[in-house]
Order: sequence, then structure tokens, then C-alpha cells
Amino acid sequence: MSQFQQYIPSLDWHYPSRPIKPVAQDGDETESDPQADVLVAEPEIAKPPMYAVVMYNDNYTPMEFVVYILQSEFRHNVEAAVEIMLSIHNLGKGVAGIYPKDIAETKAKKVNSLAHREGYPLLTQIEPHLGE
Repeated sequence: MSQFQQYIPSLDWHYPSRPIKPVAQDGDETESDPQADVLVAEPEIAKPPMYAVVMYNDNYTPMEFVVYILQSEFRHNVEAAVEIMLSIHNLGKGVAGIYPKDIAETKAKKVNSLAHREGYPLLTQIEPHLGE
């Protein structure tokens, strides 16, 4: 047995075998609950800033491909996907979805990658969402 092992009362020295009592400033032991001095407050959790995934119109990407992207990547039903596609076509851009920043960036990159792979110049970017 090493010279230090004789002072260790248990094999697991990380956890004390008996509760530790707090010591007052003058050296006398106190009988207070160690957790009584800590005020527990509800954590303040702010909602993450939201970003709109915006798709821009071009003269080369087929409308069917845009509808496919809106259904497959943004989970819109056929009616909503067609409505968004028409607003992209008529207004020059349209919002495909609103997400926290990291999710919005990932979706925009994935859509741009899919469009590029298919040979279409479809551009998708994110913009800060000013609503809510």
C-alpha cells in the first residue's frame, strides 16, 4: 500500500462518502443547507433569429424543377409549392421557408447544389426575417 492510499477512505475518491458541511468565515461549522445560498432562476432562453430562404427567378430553370425543390426540400404540398413558384416567377423572388440561421443556410446551399448538379442557374439565398 502506498503512503497515500492509507488516507483515502474509499476507492472512488471523486465522491465524498459523507456530505460536506460548509464552513463559516470564522472557522466554525454551520448547519445551513449548502444549496440554500444559491438562488435558482429560470434560464432566459431567447428564440433564435429567423431567416427566410429566398429563391430568385431566372429565365432558364423550369417551373417543374422549382416545384419539385419546394416539395422535396421544404416539404410544401403541391398547391403551396405551385403558389410559391408563381410568386417567384411573377415577383422575381419568393420565400421557400423560414428557419433558424444554420438550417436556412444548409437548405439554401443544398438547393443551389441540386440546381447546379442539374445544370440550372437557380439562386437561393437567405435574408433576415423581420416578422414576429
